[in-house]
Amino acid sequence: MAEASGDGGAPAELPSGTGGGGGSNGRADAPTPLAVSASFKEGRSSSRRRNSVRPSFDADNDFITLLHGSDPVKLELNRLENEVRDKDRELGEAQAEIKALRLSERLREKAVEELTEELSKVEEKLKLTEKLLENKNLEIKKINEEKKASMAAQFAAEATLRRVHAAQKDDDMPPIEAILAPLEAELKLAKQEIAKLQDDNKALDRLTKSKEAALLEAERTVQVALAKASMVDDLQNKNQELMKQIEICQEENKILDRLHRQKVAEVEKLTQTVRELEEAVLAGGAAANAVRDYQRKVQEMNEERRTLDRELARAKVTANRVATVVANEWKDANDKVMPVKQWLEERRFLQGEMQQLRDKLAITERAARSEALLKERYQSRLKVIEESLRGSSGSNNRSALERSMSNGPSRRQSLGGADNVSRLTASGLLSRKSASQSKSFSSGATTVLKHAKGTSRSFDGGTRSLDRGKVLSNGTGANYSPNRSCDVTKEGEENDFSKGNSDNNSNEFAPVETRDSVPGVLYDILQKEVVALRKAGHEKDQSIKDKDDAIEMLAKKVETLTKAMEVEAKKMRREVAAMEKEVAAMRVEKDHESRSKRFSNQKNAIGSSQLLTGRNVARTGLTRSTQ
Repeated sequence: MAEASGDGGAPAELPSGTGGGGGSNGRADAPTPLAVSASFKEGRSSSRRRNSVRPSFDADNDFITLLHGSDPVKLELNRLENEVRDKDRELGEAQAEIKALRLSERLREKAVEELTEELSKVEEKLKLTEKLLENKNLEIKKINEEKKASMAAQFAAEATLRRVHAAQKDDDMPPIEAILAPLEAELKLAKQEIAKLQDDNKALDRLTKSKEAALLEAERTVQVALAKASMVDDLQNKNQELMKQIEICQEENKILDRLHRQKVAEVEKLTQTVRELEEAVLAGGAAANAVRDYQRKVQEMNEERRTLDRELARAKVTANRVATVVANEWKDANDKVMPVKQWLEERRFLQGEMQQLRDKLAITERAARSEALLKERYQSRLKVIEESLRGSSGSNNRSALERSMSNGPSRRQSLGGADNVSRLTASGLLSRKSASQSKSFSSGATTVLKHAKGTSRSFDGGTRSLDRGKVLSNGTGANYSPNRSCDVTKEGEENDFSKGNSDNNSNEFAPVETRDSVPGVLYDILQKEVVALRKAGHEKDQSIKDKDDAIEMLAKKVETLTKAMEVEAKKMRREVAAMEKEVAAMRVEKDHESRSKRFSNQKNAIGSSQLLTGRNVARTGLTRSTQ
């Protein structure tokens, strides 16, 4: 459908963005040409031959193409092909994204494996450090016990010193130096042990601090590894969702390809049927014209016979009435009687006229129905033409206005034909005045529509100019148009009126009937197909929009999940900081407790030494009293 039907010099291939709806399908990339089938090539060759035969129709064809835009089926095919290309591009982009995501997944898997190995190593180190800490804690407990024992010994030595100082007054006591020497030696040994224990304690504190720092670093690495693992899981889920969406898009693309192929096959079948019907119409055109001429002649003869019968009946009635009046002049009023034969004849005449009036009523009703159907068809065609003209550019509109201004006389001629038909009805046949006026109005409207809008020449494959030549070459072509209704009564009435004033109307309707025309049934079928294709395209666009909305919703959900993960990570960091603070506070509390325990132990030792000295003093007093 890439070639205009009437233009002989039109190219065989057109870009996909041309036509009345090219604004929606145009792209920045180079347009891809569409191949033309053999039937359309034949139409092109025939159009070239027609250009040599009748070059005067080129201006009309250009005018019709400018008014009418381009073929709606071609526009639908171009739009569907553009959609298929868009889907192919989207598929390529999605496949590239899949490859990139697979590479990123492999890298993430490698990183996760490395992190798991590091985690296993860190866990082993943690176990070793925990064992070392347990051993060191046991050593610290032992050292603390030794410290307590040394402190108790020191306090005992001090108590003994005090006793010695208290008992120096006694003369029987041994010398102080002998008592102090072993005690001082024990004190020195205890001080040395205390210094060693303090050094060991400092070393253990350093080890514990280093182990705690290592533990904190290990916890941080574990948290980082967990965060990375969660990110990897999220990316895997996203990748799976994208794979599902890509599969859905591929299935939709396959369905669209099938529908596109079906529509292309249907369009080809319709073009073939249109060509066959046009050939049949062209073949039977002369015979149909001859048959219609004979039918018109027979109908005219029948009408003349009917008019003569009516005139005879009226003459008989008038003669009988005159005879009865003459016969009844010499009779009385009671004897004046109408003969039975005359009454029966008048009754038959009146019944015949009533039957004729009933027939006329039925004919007018049929004509009104056919006119209503024609109105509906013309309204649907006007809607399609308006939709096609809306998408055309401003330059086409300007040229269309100029050419429509230049075609003023032809429109006047078409309207004049309608006036002639109305004159004919007013002069000749008063009984069919209403039906003939309505039909003349509809014929005038059709001629105006043909001149103003032009007929569709995009569905015929380029065989309209030959049809026009054949119609013009025939003598009865002025009264023939393939756009007639299937109603026989309507055809008969139109033929009566067109035959009655054929001399006046042949010159007026000739330029109108040489226009291209498509049978109404085929045009309606093609129009329904175009509407169905547009509805299907609209439904596909809506489905694509729904899928885009679903993808956007999924992206929003992913964003919310990432935000939630970030919030959870922040919460974990805060909790870790709070735990570190709690650990520091626990250490400070432990230090305070250890210091308070030391002070309490020292106080207890001092109190016990004082009690021992008091007891010793009491014992010495008792011994002195006994002495």
